[in-house]
Amino acid sequence: MTDEHERNERERNDLESTVQRLADLQAINQLFIVYGAYLDAGDLDAYAECFTHDARLLIGPLGRATGRYEIKDTMRAATDRASGNSFHPITSPRIDLDGDTATTVVMWTVIVSGSDGRPELGIIGRHEDFVVSDTDGRWRFRQRKGFVDIPSAMPRANSGR
Repeated sequence: MTDEHERNERERNDLESTVQRLADLQAINQLFIVYGAYLDAGDLDAYAECFTHDARLLIGPLGRATGRYEIKDTMRAATDRASGNSFHPITSPRIDLDGDTATTVVMWTVIVSGSDGRPELGIIGRHEDFVVSDTDGRWRFRQRKGFVDIPSAMPRANSGR
């Protein structure tokens, strides 16, 4: 191989690596978006698909769950009263990508419909996550820890755990 050919090969590999990295970052950002959208819509089947089969969900006073079935059950109990009346903007993502895994931190806010129909700030917090490119190539949460940074007076679900 000539020096020029080797340089072109390295540049192509660098470009392919950069494109893959950007695609992975975009897919992880999309995971955050659909997570909130499915939760707000009450689509807990789709919501559970955001997690690996063996995922762990640790969401403070709302409960702990392992695996999609328990995650779905926990979130059903936690959102039963609020379905359709709350919205979860996900903001300020920080993604530390390492191949087929990443650690992430995002801020979340719960906005609820007040008694007068006007939006009210519910809770502000953050998620610290470990996400993986699953066996089907889709990025999913393997572990999601939720933290409440500014609590509210919203009633808490009894998770039974």
